[in-house]
Amino acid sequence: MTIAITRLDLAAADLRAAAARTQDAKASRRMLAIALLLEGWSREAAAEVCAMDRQTLRDWVHRYNALGLAGLYNQERRNGPLARLSSEQQAKVADWVEQGADLARDGVVRWRCADLQQRIRREFAVELHERTVGKLLRKLSFRRLSVRPQHPQSQPEEQAAFKVGLLIS
Repeated sequence: MTIAITRLDLAAADLRAAAARTQDAKASRRMLAIALLLEGWSREAAAEVCAMDRQTLRDWVHRYNALGLAGLYNQERRNGPLARLSSEQQAKVADWVEQGADLARDGVVRWRCADLQQRIRREFAVELHERTVGKLLRKLSFRRLSVRPQHPQSQPEEQAAFKVGLLIS
């Protein structure tokens, strides 16, 4: 079953002229394919000439019928989710990280992304993925730092006395 082009406000020559003016190569191919259909080509032949599948051309004809020439361009896309925290909320999260975690309030002694995720959920009622919290921290110029490990049987007094002894001799 063939698909009919119901929008006839542009002729094949008009579509070819629009294709020549546009900087978008993909939209240009779509315009040329529809121009071929208006000239009487079969959907299969027009799709093959314009390097697309017959069903894909059918989908673009539907978009053209519904939206006109604007329907042949790709729709704007978002790269990733929208920022869910306002700049004030992000500043508040930065303050939390600067101040450090409070055992009585937060139940932890140092922040992890999962802990910040829970606090953000409590304070702002915003659901963020743990990885998104890590990206937020990097955006706020925080880096992952951990304290230097200390052996449980180390004796800091003896180490200090040893360092003093090295400095004297």
